[in-house]
Amino acid sequence: MTIRMHHFLLAALVAGASPMALAKLPAPTPEAQAKAAEAAAKAAWGGKVDAFKLCQSQDKVAAHYRRTAADTKPATPTSGCNDPGPFAYTPPQDKPLESSGAHSPAGTATSPPSIVMPAASMPKP
Repeated sequence: MTIRMHHFLLAALVAGASPMALAKLPAPTPEAQAKAAEAAAKAAWGGKVDAFKLCQSQDKVAAHYRRTAADTKPATPTSGCNDPGPFAYTPPQDKPLESSGAHSPAGTATSPPSIVMPAASMPKP
């Protein structure tokens, strides 16, 4: 009997907590968005540094193998390792709507606007 009670209480607890899990979070503040963008840039830079270090170690192992192996072929040129340099983050600058090109440019007018309606589109009395 107590096992059924435990299952019932567990089901009631899950049913009561599920609306909280579906609650909507508030939109992040601009400061939080900027901090998240910087963290993403730093993580991407860290990935590039890791790839650079891996490339260097692979080159070192290949060079050692070529020196010590008896039946080695001539060394093939490698693509080289790209050093990402020190971390530098510049936040994106917000451009005003007019300079961003988000709207279509104004066309040139060939004649002044007319308020006369064509006969076909006039309402009938």
